[in-house]
Parts: sequence; structure tokens; C-alpha cells
Amino acid sequence: MAGPLDGLKIIELAGIGPGPHAAMLLADLGADVVRVERPQDTGLRVLPEGATDWSLRNRRVVYADLKQASDLDAVLDLTERADVLVEGFRPGVAERLGIGPDTCLARNRRLIYARMTGWGQHGPWARTAGHDINYLAVTGILHAIGSGKGKPVVPLNLLGDFGGGSLYLAFGVLCALRERERTCAGQVVDAAIVDGATSLAQLVWTMRAHGEWTDDRAANLLDGAAPFYDTYVCADGKYVAVGALEPQFFALLLDRLGLDAGTLPRQDDRTGWPVLRTALARTFAGRTRDAWAAVFDGSDACVTPVLTFGEAAAHPHLAAREVHITLDGVVQAAPAPRFSATTSPFPAPPHRGEDIATIRRLWDGGAPDTLGASM
Repeated sequence: MAGPLDGLKIIELAGIGPGPHAAMLLADLGADVVRVERPQDTGLRVLPEGATDWSLRNRRVVYADLKQASDLDAVLDLTERADVLVEGFRPGVAERLGIGPDTCLARNRRLIYARMTGWGQHGPWARTAGHDINYLAVTGILHAIGSGKGKPVVPLNLLGDFGGGSLYLAFGVLCALRERERTCAGQVVDAAIVDGATSLAQLVWTMRAHGEWTDDRAANLLDGAAPFYDTYVCADGKYVAVGALEPQFFALLLDRLGLDAGTLPRQDDRTGWPVLRTALARTFAGRTRDAWAAVFDGSDACVTPVLTFGEAAAHPHLAAREVHITLDGVVQAAPAPRFSATTSPFPAPPHRGEDIATIRRLWDGGAPDTLGASM
């Protein structure tokens, strides 16, 4: 077993952020991903010198300077054997390098040419630099996150780069491959973070259209305004998360807290939310986070401890599902999702010992070479 994408050949032109993450997702599920890096990497560095970048796991790394004719020809030759090419340059850069979609599709009409950008391939800002925080800012999403009196809160780079970016790129690649089964022709996938992040926020747009969402922060059902959908500090300074949206779950919440529903405002009475919040905050502050976790363990009250990354790896449920794996002493995410009939290859560090000619021979039907055993 080598994963549901076994046999898929992908070229990844090296970049940072969502492009490599999308390539990781595809490699985790069995695709043979070859990452093409420049001999001298001058990009953003987020790891110490010499550290293994496990986000590049499960792929082969080759070196090529696309500004050199011989290296460019070698990579173009490889595209003739590939199913997918992933690039994350600014619009127009790949074309200037001579490896744009028209050039590649002329050599391989079945190629899926997947483009990852923040702003998209067209529009006034298409060629402008940006990062996750900038893309979220113009979509309205960043404005919606944070307390009512404070500034917008930066949600790591998960919503833009990876939620709206890499997931939609991988999704688009798989959709294009499905379409290729019908037409026998490849196409260009234009994945933009502003597009994907806005798509992720469709529920908010729907609620807003019906007057159920305002542009004020911490004033809506799912942004911390509701006292039954928020976090609370405990006696030890740690937090619990409460998500008791449904009436039956809210009733269980009050029961486990030892609060009398008859003495509190109704759940749907917004005017009573400040009173309800005060009661919940006072009660949660009376015990430690882990004490409350024990009280609510196994209940449907939707109360969970807020864990750090370090604590998450040891949580009984995540441990039972093997959500995390440890490789070379590094704790990291296991491949996802899971499949009943196929298993994903066990992650291996990026392999940097081959050249493009070797990859070409392998893709032409040479001896199989797997990077990791099956999970």
C-alpha cells in the first residue's frame, strides 16, 4: 500500500507557505513529488541552518537554476512525464523563466499546471507582494477576529496560507485530474488565497445576508460574543473552551457547572448574556483547567481544555487516533485524511540525493523507489 495517490507524478517548483504545504498533502497520500530548488536558497528562512524541514517530507529534492538554459531544459523535459506542476511565483515570473503554463502544456497536454498565489493571476494587486495577514485583511476575515474593544487578532497563518491556500490548491488539482479523465486534457488551476479564504467564510456571508452577522467584532454568535461559545480562565490561569450552542448542550453545561438554569437568563436572551457570562466566568475561575476537563470528560456539554501544542500531542483522544507521529525526535502531524482501503506512506525526510536525470529514468519506468513504508 502506498496511498490513494500512488503513481501520481508531481513537480513542485520551490517556494514557501501554501505551495509546499499543498505538495506535502499530496505527497502524504502517496504522490511522487519532486521539488525543484535553486542551488542557493535566498528565500525566507523560518528554521535554523541545517534543520530538517519536515514540511518538505515525502519528496525528492533536486537542484536547478531555471535561469540557466541547461537546467531549464531538464525541468521542461521532466514536465513531459509529470501529471502535475505546482508553482507559487508572482504572476508572470514563470512565463519570464520559460516555464509558464503555455510552454508546459505545449509539451504535455495532459499536465495540470497548478498556480498558488495570494491575490490570484489577475486584478490590480496580482503582482503585489503580500502575506497571509494581508490577504485576510482585505477579505474581511481579519477584521472579524478579536475582542470587541481590541485590535484584530492574527490567527497564525492557518486561515489564509493553508486553509484558503494550500487546501484549495490541492482540491483544485484533484478536481482537474478528475476532469482530465473525461477530456484527456490538462488545464491551469488558479488558486488564490483571497478566493479560498472567502470561500471558507461563506457561512458568515450567508448569516450577514440575513441580518445575523454584524461587522462589529465580538458581537456575533460565533466570534466570542455568546457566553456559551467562548473561552474562560480557570484558577490556574489556564483556559477552557465552551461551545454549548445547542439548547440541550447548554443545559448540560449548566448542570455540570452546578448552576441553576432557573436563576439565569435564557440562552437566547441576548440582553441577559452579560449576566450569564459573569456566572460562567465566576464558576470556571473556581477550579483548575484540568479539574474542569475531568468534570466534563465524556459529556456532551462541549467543554474542552485549551491545550498548548506540546500538551496536544499527549491528549488521550489524539494519542488514540495517532494524530501526531514522532520522527527523528520531532513531533509532527500524521498524514490526513484516512482511507479505508489504502494507507498513506509513513513520512520520510526530504531526499536530496538524486538528480533530474535519475528522476526521469524512474518516471520512464525504472525500478520503483519508495521514500517511506506504509503506515
